[in-house]
Amino acid sequence: MELEDIKRICVVGGGTMGSQIAIQCALHGYDVTLHDISDDQLKRAMDSNKGHLERRVEKGKMSKAQVDEAFKKIECTTSLEKAASDADFVIEAVFEKIDVKKEIFSKLDEICPSHAVFATNSSYFPNSLFAAATNRPDKLVNMHFFHPALVMKLVEVMPGEKNSSEETVNITAELVRKIDKVPIVLKKEIPGFVVTRILWAIRKEAYSLLENGVASFQDIDTGCELGLNHPMGPFRLADLSGLDIQYNSMLGLHEQTQDPKDLPPRSLRERVERGDLGRKTGKGFYNYTT
Repeated sequence: MELEDIKRICVVGGGTMGSQIAIQCALHGYDVTLHDISDDQLKRAMDSNKGHLERRVEKGKMSKAQVDEAFKKIECTTSLEKAASDADFVIEAVFEKIDVKKEIFSKLDEICPSHAVFATNSSYFPNSLFAAATNRPDKLVNMHFFHPALVMKLVEVMPGEKNSSEETVNITAELVRKIDKVPIVLKKEIPGFVVTRILWAIRKEAYSLLENGVASFQDIDTGCELGLNHPMGPFRLADLSGLDIQYNSMLGLHEQTQDPKDLPPRSLRERVERGDLGRKTGKGFYNYTT
């Protein structure tokens, strides 16, 4: 299959990442189906995308005609069969649970045309974990967008250890460029890929400094922002992404490594257990309600 053969893209998962990936593809000419199990979630997804793009129109970054044309190219549905039956490329963007992803890929394998490529947007699970769920392991690849997907340019493309074909990796990287993103292509499979592994190292040290009483999380953030020129420190970034997302990613890593050092730290676990998940709940490490 060539890049020109990709006409319809299916995105599975109508959360923040999935919905923004969908509109990014539509903005660059692709017909897109966005699937979620909830009609309410799909409506929230489209309302959120509309808000993002309307702000771009207000700032003169794009025209209203461009926005209207992109929305015409997206179809939302709660039927996976309707969403994926004629897809040439599928991007899975559901929450980070191995069993859930396996089930989705198994269903997609039955529904999609035989030529369709399957990509997972997982931020740390290698695609080979899902390869046995399909009869097309050679067409499975990691395609990791960064939050927020409408803004962040980078996409990590990673082959499975023994399954992904060179053609699958190449066409995925080409698609990334086609939708105005920048791919980095990994040469081998590794949990967490490139960027997340570097973030893990920074985050692990930041939590160690906090929990050993060396500095407050506010000062650690300030140190990273002003001393390392990071746009935001590790705790502010965790609040933005969602503490539950970070917590589950660490559990997922520990599941693969069985190393106690990879378990979520106490200060993160306690906040997640209280329901303080960051910006989306109004409170995480920082309080967003005042």
